Amino acid sequence: MKRKLEISELIFKILSYLFLTIFALSCLYPFVYAISAAISGRAAVEYSEVVLFPKDVQFEAFKVMFSDNLFWNSYANTLYLTFFGTIWALGVSLLGAYALSKKRLLFRKGFNFFLVFTMWFSAGIVPQYLNYLSTQRVFNAVGIKDDKWLVIIAMGMAAMNIILLRNAFEGVPSEIEEAAVVDGATEFQILSKVYIPMCKSTIATVALFFGISRWNGYFWARQMISNPNERPLQVFIRLKLEEFTDPEQMAGWNKIYASDSIIYALIVCSVIPILVIYPFIQKYFAKGVNMGGVKE
Repeated sequence: MKRKLEISELIFKILSYLFLTIFALSCLYPFVYAISAAISGRAAVEYSEVVLFPKDVQFEAFKVMFSDNLFWNSYANTLYLTFFGTIWALGVSLLGAYALSKKRLLFRKGFNFFLVFTMWFSAGIVPQYLNYLSTQRVFNAVGIKDDKWLVIIAMGMAAMNIILLRNAFEGVPSEIEEAAVVDGATEFQILSKVYIPMCKSTIATVALFFGISRWNGYFWARQMISNPNERPLQVFIRLKLEEFTDPEQMAGWNKIYASDSIIYALIVCSVIPILVIYPFIQKYFAKGVNMGGVKE
């Protein structure tokens, strides 16, 4: 009986590792293909000869992309939106979650209900767009001409992330807060010296969520940012894709690289920062979700 259990356990482990390996390779393949297509020759890309490894290797697509000032502007705009957008959204979420985690907060149940209600129902894109237009007019009236700040502030609230932080804050023992109050700590000191250090895993996870959301943000950035020099990288990639799918613009195309190689080169460059940052935050991911996702 014991031998049968050992054999079945061994088979289960082999199948599990095999499945995980296949799944990991399937996730890795699109990125490898994008690199190969970006550095392959025109004929190999256009006739779908690139499957895994590049053919007729050339780096003209990257050279053309790096020589485009608009590409660097869009990259800088994305870094700007991601950095300040993550800080703003994380600050709003921390303050909101801290307040909602306190049982002494008046109308706490009502606030929590309305927060969760926004996850079930939304007003729709049109009312949201009109709301953003009103905010944009207010910004213009007070002299804020940079539309990037409209996107940063408008995208500064995410109900799910606030709930994760709130649940993590509720898991902090009340005795620690009481000791801090006895020592004369203010609410801000309790938040910064007690709750944030004790919930850093959840905070790092939420910061990762906000950062990826800001980095990949496309729709509202395209709708609300009219100046081409202020548009982020994702909008730049989309406009390039539209340009390369226009038959009139591609009529005189005579290059050693395919138009798709430019798009793949852009995609590779847009993914690299996330790949660099993610391993440093990954160790907090599972712990952070468990702390904030389970309410004791």
